[in-house]
Amino acid sequence: MSKDYYQTLGVSKTATKDEIKKAFRKLAHQYHPDKQGGDEAKFKEVNEAYQVLSDDQKRASYDRFGSAGPNMGGGGFGGQQGFGGFDFSGFQNGQNMEFDLNDIFEGFFGGGFGGQRVRRGRNIQLGLSLTFKESIFGTKKKIKIPSESAMAGKKEVEIDIPGGIEHGQKMKLSGYGEAVSGGQTGDLYLIISVPEHPVYRKEGYHLVRTLEVKLTDAILGAKYEIETLDGNVTVKIPKGINTGTLLRVKGEGVRVNAFQKGDILLQVKVLIPDSLSKEQKKLIEELQEKGL
Repeated sequence: MSKDYYQTLGVSKTATKDEIKKAFRKLAHQYHPDKQGGDEAKFKEVNEAYQVLSDDQKRASYDRFGSAGPNMGGGGFGGQQGFGGFDFSGFQNGQNMEFDLNDIFEGFFGGGFGGQRVRRGRNIQLGLSLTFKESIFGTKKKIKIPSESAMAGKKEVEIDIPGGIEHGQKMKLSGYGEAVSGGQTGDLYLIISVPEHPVYRKEGYHLVRTLEVKLTDAILGAKYEIETLDGNVTVKIPKGINTGTLLRVKGEGVRVNAFQKGDILLQVKVLIPDSLSKEQKKLIEELQEKGL
């Protein structure tokens, strides 16, 4: 009799791999026989369903032929079972199991494999200040290694800061945290600090700013020179432009990769004078009389 693996995991037939993995983790915790209230039979059913649905080839075969079809390997286990009924054949076949098995077994035994928790050094956090320009284009920075770090003997290390990094974002340096004897070294986290720019703000890979345009330039058109983060550029103001119009300066925004950058977006604001001289007022009135 064909088994309904989707029903076993409580997912739909269109479930993604992430949804299948999430459902398996939850049920594996619930039914593992070494837990109080566990159910060995249910655990084996859940494991069998996951071994099939997490493998693209087996899932395609199952969707077509059911659990009795080819590549099911004797009910989905490939004929091999490991610790506590859990199937490790996926590892032997080079399959990438995307979750942390130690995380599952911690729920069963209060530790890692064999019931012993691996000691791990503390993670260390370190603040790193960047200029706005450095955060946009990327840079190299030398940082001093904290004295409590396992790498304290290096004193300092140079790291690459990618373009587009955000204020408050964390960068991880694996193995640069606290060391513990016979255990796993912690990590070092750099907390990025970026000040606001007086003119530009970052939106995705674009830099956005306001561009104030005189009324006459908005009517007749003009050329404006603006300062970017990488020098000055000349921008053409088309005649008849209105407040709210976006002008684009290509390739002057945030660095995406070695070959591509975002753009600068200029939000036009047409300036209406607060006061006019007698001569200016007379000229405006003449234009008004002519229907402008």
